[in-house]
Amino acid sequence: MTIHIPDFKGGLRAYEPRTEPIALTSGTPFASRTVFSAAHVVADPFADTNPDAPAAVDWDATLAFRRHLWSHGLGVAEAMDTAQRGMGLDWAGAAELIRRSAAEARAVGGRIACGVGTDQITGGSLAEIRAAYEEQLALVEESGAQAILMASRALAATAKGPEDYLDVYGHLLRQATEPVVLHWLGPMFDPALEGYWGSSDLDAATDVFLEVIAAHPDKVDGIKVSLLEAGREIDIRRRLPQGVRCYTGDDFNYPELIAGDEQGFSHALLGIFDPLGPLAAEAVRVLDTGDTAGFRTLLDPTVELSRHLFQTPTRFYKTGVVFLAWLAGHQSHFTMVGGLQSARSLPHFARAYELADGLGLFPDPKLAEDRMRTLLALYGVNR
Repeated sequence: MTIHIPDFKGGLRAYEPRTEPIALTSGTPFASRTVFSAAHVVADPFADTNPDAPAAVDWDATLAFRRHLWSHGLGVAEAMDTAQRGMGLDWAGAAELIRRSAAEARAVGGRIACGVGTDQITGGSLAEIRAAYEEQLALVEESGAQAILMASRALAATAKGPEDYLDVYGHLLRQATEPVVLHWLGPMFDPALEGYWGSSDLDAATDVFLEVIAAHPDKVDGIKVSLLEAGREIDIRRRLPQGVRCYTGDDFNYPELIAGDEQGFSHALLGIFDPLGPLAAEAVRVLDTGDTAGFRTLLDPTVELSRHLFQTPTRFYKTGVVFLAWLAGHQSHFTMVGGLQSARSLPHFARAYELADGLGLFPDPKLAEDRMRTLLALYGVNR
């Protein structure tokens, strides 16, 4: 049945939803790539809260979504920016999320890595920043999860130059009991991280980043690069010490980066694999067989949706991720921590629905259509 959805010119246009999803099933663990999905949190829609209050989380739905990702063989990257870390989820909420998700991972045999940051403070001395990092690192390691050392807003504001980054990260890597993932998040995801590694010149910043890794290669499992520049990621990947992995965080160019070239490839730690989970898993299993063309055939068509969700201002991509989770039936409502369901326009939602439906991402296309009609009615569209 035709549904009328907004275009970007102030009008409506007809769209014919598909009637069947693509056929995807859970399968064996991946052989050729390590793949994490950064997972969103599900807000409690009945909580009496406001954007300035601590996050109210629906823990049952949040953990159920992680089980969904694990069932398809994906690892879960927990308490990252996809979970609204620093955009509604404070450290107390993130700590609870880490504890609960790590326990769930142990129960089902799922792989999990968790974000370590400094968001319990907003600024301070280098010693205070190190202490904040250490508190979070200790909690993640005690939970049994792998640590992902996230970029710190406090460090970006306090550091005087590259030597301060070398000092803080060197200290943390010496403290870590197991190899960690280093996460370089670009300012398009968080403007407060401009000039990270001591310079706004990305070439100079890259040199400092690689210096940190070269000094402690035994403590670095890998790096996550989220700069949305495929060429720069490939350059960094080729300069890594032997045994240090590159996990792409490039939500614009992930198929080519995961597929790789004659000199290597990237593993993955991606926010877009939240809505793409089952399809992404299917593609990686095809890649495991050596069929790179088949992998690209499955994954390349998803890039248009990803680029749409991650369009400027990129940090609001979480809104589209949660919107698609609601349409797909992974949660009963479209409510977000901090009220961020309002961060994108109705035409943006309509295009996201159209692209996701065209890919066959919705397990129940009729449910997705009905929920899209409900949203349209709320905005005054009654056709």
